[in-house]
Amino acid sequence: MRLNADHLENNRIVAYGTSGQNGRYYDMLRTQVLQEMDKKSWQFVAVTSPTAGCGKSVTACNLALSISRLPERSVLLVDLDLHRPAVAKYLGINGTGGVLSVLEGRAPLSSAVVQASVGPNRMLVLPGSVSSSSSEWMASQTMGALLQTIKRDFRSRIVIFDLPPLLLGDDVISILPRMDTTLLVAGVGSTSLSDIKECQKHLQRTPVVRVVVNKITEAVGSYYGYC
Repeated sequence: MRLNADHLENNRIVAYGTSGQNGRYYDMLRTQVLQEMDKKSWQFVAVTSPTAGCGKSVTACNLALSISRLPERSVLLVDLDLHRPAVAKYLGINGTGGVLSVLEGRAPLSSAVVQASVGPNRMLVLPGSVSSSSSEWMASQTMGALLQTIKRDFRSRIVIFDLPPLLLGDDVISILPRMDTTLLVAGVGSTSLSDIKECQKHLQRTPVVRVVVNKITEAVGSYYGYC
């Protein structure tokens, strides 16, 4: 499936090409994340935020597209936000059963994964699905089996998981032990200091590869946008 550049731009997905200042910031984040993951031989990185509206899905999509542009790298982007899946919407992917069809046994993983391309660059995407039993799925043996299958079948790929917000339920807490590391996305104006402190309690046993500070209002060039 070929992604539409105008659609990506309209949804703040900017890291599919080499031009543009905002895309370069994601490239810098990409380099730092990959260096740390390579050092520890990590494959799975979870992307989450304290609460909704911080831009975690936008960050996950941009990071995946940035990695896809590296000639010796490949990436799988998995939408595991079963409350409000957004990856397919941001990328413009339609007509797939998504991760829930795999968990429910209605489709094999191979048929649910979409190959998405922009120009010469390609990545794999497992779109999300809405489920009223999100928490139960996250803690299930079925989810554990799916993650083991992903680890085996896509062992040469970095796998990015877009998870629900950390503080809105126990979904993320249930699945974090199965992740190698976490990328926490905070939003200026939507994330409070108490939110960050509460997240730190839940992330004590999970390595945090980076904390991204999103929605910066300072002039581009005076602030990197993440720390």
